[in-house]
Amino acid sequence: MSGARIDYVELPSASAHELTRAFYARTFGWTFADYGPDYSAAEGEAVSVGLNGQREDALSAPLPVVRVDDLEAAFDAVVKAGGHIAKPIFAFPGGRRFQFIDPGGNELAVWTPAEA
Repeated sequence: MSGARIDYVELPSASAHELTRAFYARTFGWTFADYGPDYSAAEGEAVSVGLNGQREDALSAPLPVVRVDDLEAAFDAVVKAGGHIAKPIFAFPGGRRFQFIDPGGNELAVWTPAEA
């Protein structure tokens, strides 16, 4: 699948969301946009970073997110290659995505932006 690349990483921050956000702002000068009370994102660089403070269903490890042009084709490719679908395709502010677990036990997401 040409053009697919990791362009986003979500970091869990459920236990100290505001402290995590302040840490990255002070350390690297990142500015964050809020997407609700439990999600902030520093966007605009080669790889954007999201801070996921959601308490329900929150991950305990970073989540690499792969951007693709055709989400359905990527979904089919993951399934055919032996990936386990952790979350089927769903919409979120900014696009649609799904999450899968690779044969090594790593969870990743695949996304496509909303059409302009």
